[in-house]
Amino acid sequence: MRIFASENTDAVLQRANIQRGYTLVIWRGRHVTEPYELSEQEASSYWLDVLKVAHALAQHYRPLKMNYETLGNSLPHLHTHLVPRYAANDPTPGRPFPLLPQDGSEPTIPEERLTTEAKDLRGLLGFS
Repeated sequence: MRIFASENTDAVLQRANIQRGYTLVIWRGRHVTEPYELSEQEASSYWLDVLKVAHALAQHYRPLKMNYETLGNSLPHLHTHLVPRYAANDPTPGRPFPLLPQDGSEPTIPEERLTTEAKDLRGLLGFS
């Protein structure tokens, strides 16, 4: 569910119930696979958007730590996974989150909760 958009990015709160607040920030400018392919201005804009979304997630969910994963191994287009980490129920404390490729069979967040969380995050991000 989209929670933020700028000139070149979309931020999408994930429906898959993998980790509370798990969000993707996706570059939707020209096609690039690596951040270094961006111009200085594009890179600045991209990373500032990533940080803006991460800050809103931190305000809303209050995690202990935010993990930033810019991978592109299975989908070769620039995007960053924002994965909040919590003290309770962390599957791998002190280690990277075990983020696996999604195949659509994952349990989903109840629609009402997803909608409410997305609305709250949009408010924090000034996005309607």
